[in-house]
Order: sequence, then C-alpha cells, then structure tokens
Amino acid sequence: MSWEDDWRRVRAIAKKDLTTELRAKAGFNGVASLAVTILILLGLALGPDADALRNAAVGAVWLATLFSGVLAFNRSFQVELESGALEPLLLYPGPRWTIFAGKLLANLTFVGLMVMIVMVAGVVLFGITIPARWPAILAVVALGVAGLVVLGTFYASMASRSRAREVLLPLLLFPMLVPVLLAATTASKALLGADLMHEAGAWTRLLIGYDLVFLIATFIAFEHVIEA
Repeated sequence: MSWEDDWRRVRAIAKKDLTTELRAKAGFNGVASLAVTILILLGLALGPDADALRNAAVGAVWLATLFSGVLAFNRSFQVELESGALEPLLLYPGPRWTIFAGKLLANLTFVGLMVMIVMVAGVVLFGITIPARWPAILAVVALGVAGLVVLGTFYASMASRSRAREVLLPLLLFPMLVPVLLAATTASKALLGADLMHEAGAWTRLLIGYDLVFLIATFIAFEHVIEA
C-alpha cells in the first residue's frame, strides 16, 4: 500500500473517533467539566492569597490536564471494545501503525481543545497576567500535550484488553509522565516569570527530546502491544 493509502486510513480512523465524540458530546463535556472543576477546587484550597494563586497556577493547569486527559485516553479504544470492532480493525489490510496514528491524531485534537479551555479557565480563576512571551508558553504547552497524548494513547492501547483498564492505565502512565510534567511545568513557570536562571530553554530541549524518543518508540512497539 502507498503512503497515500496509509494517510487515508489514518484520517479515516481519526475522523471516526472525532465524529463519535462529536455526536455523543457527553464525553468532551464531561472531561472539560472535570478539568475546570479541579481548577476551581485547587483555587478554593489555596484561598484568596493572589500571590499563592499565581505561583500555583501552572501546576494546577497541568494537574487538571493530566487527570482529565486520563479519562480521554480511556475512551480511545472503548468504542471498538464495546462493539467488538477491534479485531476486524486489526484484520483490515494495511500497517498497524496507522491505527495508532489515527488514534493519536484524534486524541491530540480532543486533548488540545480541552487544554485550551483549561488554560483560559486558569488565567481567569488564578488571575494570571498574560506575558509578552506567550507564543513561547504556547509552544511549551504544545510539546507537553504531545508527550502526554503519545504516552497516554500508547498505554491506553496496552491496557485496553484488561478488565481493570481504568485502574491499570494511570498506574502505567503516571510514572512515565513525570519527566514531561516536570519539564513542561518548570519551563512554563520560568516563561511566566523573568526566567532569571535561563532554565526555560534547557527544559524545553529536554521536552523535545523526550517527545521524539517516545514518539518513535511507541510507533515501533504498538504492533506488538495491540496483538498481545
């Protein structure tokens, strides 16, 4: 099969997942509502201290993204599992990596939209002043979301055939996400401030390297994992 056929298959899988979510609506609304609720609860826990809210804003946004993202990843293979469509999908002619790429593209769109809502809510609830370097912050957020989605989609496929997948996925995913969250949080916080130690660049390069390594590794490992 040609690259055009592979790309057509990737788009078809992504379109199918996004269309399913668009028709259901409850999935995206539920995940986005959970993320905003987490932000509100963290804001209430910190109290009315404006400085404490601003200092905790970056961590709160990434924490809300992490927990609501896990719900999104758990839904990645839910439709195929409930309808028994996973096996026919695996038997369809074409490389298996296209299934992973299609799921990855759909999850990037889904989580990306959710993160935009979370960021706007974080700016409003935590009283963040948007700095002049906001394009660099958006780039760091995009890299962090990419790492989160790549690992989340891969481990969702690994846990999809387990009866305890809702519990298994966070247990597998959270330890692997520590470098992503640490780098994204530290770089975002440095860019929001004056970055006197010039640490944002180093953490961003670490984030790029981590994303590239696991993007390649997950594409290679997916075929073996989904057939196990």
